Amino acid sequence: MQEFEIVEHPQIDGLRVFFDTVHYRTPHIHRELELILLMEGDLDVRIEHTRLLAHPGETVVFNPGQLHEFHAEEHSCTFLCLQVSPALAEPVYPAFGQLRFAQAMPGLALAAESYRTLTQRLFRLTQSYLERPDGYELACAGQAFLLLGQLVEGVPHQVLSGSEVAGQQRRNDRLLRLIRYVDENYMHKVNLSDFARQEGLSLGYLSHFAREVLGRSFQDYVNTVRFYAACKLIASGQYRMVDVYAASGFSDYRYFSRAFQKRFGVTPEEYRRRSQFPVLDETHVHHSVHSLERFYTRGKSLELLRQYEPRFQLQQRGS
Repeated sequence: MQEFEIVEHPQIDGLRVFFDTVHYRTPHIHRELELILLMEGDLDVRIEHTRLLAHPGETVVFNPGQLHEFHAEEHSCTFLCLQVSPALAEPVYPAFGQLRFAQAMPGLALAAESYRTLTQRLFRLTQSYLERPDGYELACAGQAFLLLGQLVEGVPHQVLSGSEVAGQQRRNDRLLRLIRYVDENYMHKVNLSDFARQEGLSLGYLSHFAREVLGRSFQDYVNTVRFYAACKLIASGQYRMVDVYAASGFSDYRYFSRAFQKRFGVTPEEYRRRSQFPVLDETHVHHSVHSLERFYTRGKSLELLRQYEPRFQLQQRGS
């Protein structure tokens, strides 16, 4: 089964802005620099082997080619996301694709007034992006460049060499093959040794590689994939519990139920009753087979912007 992401927002080459409500987002990599601003709920963020907890009003930046993963702490977390492609910025800042920020949370590096300006620019960019006034493309690009300039000026960073970027790309390519291997096989018995043979590498090397880049053992990652695949099937409301655990790769119901008790403190049946992820008309679920996240249409995104921005600005004035 494959699902395709359909974003109904206007497309500006190299620039994308959207709201996302997430419960779990699988480990993923993209070429764009990504900045998220939390609107509601706490978010447990894993960036390669580093973990941090972000709260409403805080921002997190992800470098191009950097593996990251999201877990909502409670029910779900909503954030505003800006993605900027190197293709947009490199004509005016050639080192952009090799830029790597050392501090993932800009609010910890920037002075309070500078951080307030950064978030205001993000809101203005989002408003133009969604409302589409005449010339909005220029307004969006201008705000994006000003925002990026603030980050470069105020947040510690380095510029990688060409060989360092190439080495990161080789590592990422192997990691993506590993993630795809799990995606395609988690419903069955999955052995890292089989993937090692495909790669022509030793089991010991791949075991170390998986732990280093995923921040956990290979088997722990497989179990996480199975668990959230089951969550997604349960949230759909279309499957019997016996079909859910079998389709998710759990060997028996007892093991399946233990996984829910360990992670959420409830049985699968209780999780079904509490599920906060019905698939509504104005939303769609991400293309990953086991992510639990929701994107919004342009109209709904404008509603969210008008709901969150005044609350956020009031919070900043009071801080």
